Amino acid sequence: MTTTRSENAQHALSISSARKSFGAVQVLKGVDLGIEPGERIALMGPSGSGKSTLLNCISGIEKLDSGTITLHGQVISDLDGGGLEKVRRESIGYVFQSFHLLPTLTAFENIELPAQLINMPKDERREKVHHMLKSVGLSHRSDHKPDALSGGERQRVAIGRALIHSPGLVLADEPTGSLDTQSGEDVLALLEKLSVDQGVALLMVTHDRSSARICNRVISIQDGLLI
Repeated sequence: MTTTRSENAQHALSISSARKSFGAVQVLKGVDLGIEPGERIALMGPSGSGKSTLLNCISGIEKLDSGTITLHGQVISDLDGGGLEKVRRESIGYVFQSFHLLPTLTAFENIELPAQLINMPKDERREKVHHMLKSVGLSHRSDHKPDALSGGERQRVAIGRALIHSPGLVLADEPTGSLDTQSGEDVLALLEKLSVDQGVALLMVTHDRSSARICNRVISIQDGLLI
């Protein structure tokens, strides 16, 4: 069974008949999904159900076997090389469970990196980084490298990095999975606030139903199909 939205809705992200196999194992079996601008969706399901594979296909880490993925009206599932990299850099933010910060860069520099990659003018990007550091509550930690930050602080840096270039879509893969309870609550509140403030669509993979409360919809995936 698949979950769809109205054909007339203006989707930030639209997925149609997405299929993906690894060898003989069919992981995605015809996924249909639409996410509107500013909407927050929690994607839940057991290990091996296809959650991370779906996120990887949306972000271009993996390529669909068939089906289409459309981001703000542009079909991105057929792109490769520079075209796909351009979309990923400009239009998608990614928050990982294990942070994936560059250890040799400060909090400021980690957040700044996506803005550099899209050639945002220096004065503009530095102003935006300062604003983002304030938004995630880390202005006083801007010169600290990841090994000097707590887990919750690292994830807040990762959220700042994901949003600094004003993407239309943020993908979050178990963003509280490596955090203690209080840090996880803080990160969820921050994700919700920044999504609302910036009108960013959020697709969050989580095993924790309580984490899904920040979302407008909860969708389950099982055996490669949305329920």
